Amino acid sequence: MRLLLTALLLLGSTVTAAAGFRTPESLVRNVYAHYGQGAPEFSSGLPRTSEAAAQFFDPSLAKAWTAPRREPYDFLVQSPRWKLGPVAISILRKQFDRTYVAASFDNQGRRVSLNFIVVKGPDGWVILDVETPHDSLRLFLEQFRK
Repeated sequence: MRLLLTALLLLGSTVTAAAGFRTPESLVRNVYAHYGQGAPEFSSGLPRTSEAAAQFFDPSLAKAWTAPRREPYDFLVQSPRWKLGPVAISILRKQFDRTYVAASFDNQGRRVSLNFIVVKGPDGWVILDVETPHDSLRLFLEQFRK
């Protein structure tokens, strides 16, 4: 019985993992969970797999996220390496079908602020784009595409 319960819990966690996120804040929080100092699968940055892309991004951005590229740094932490401090997440505004979420954190002594533009898809919240004062994730990925 215990084995059956464990199997059902694991199956349930994989089904919900592919379904977006329940709130804009949880979406951004889960992005930065991949930049921690723990298990290898959660320490290498947000995966470039099609499964992760479908879970976190709008379909058009998911395609760009998984495309081959040679970028000089990870856009989501604005650096090739990271040791993040606490991540502050707040809703900036809700406008029509989009919600703007601010994320701020310290990365190796440097303050980083990003604005996530998220939309609610049929399976939950996903990222439409991420902006800095000078760039956006879409433009960044296009610029360094092979």
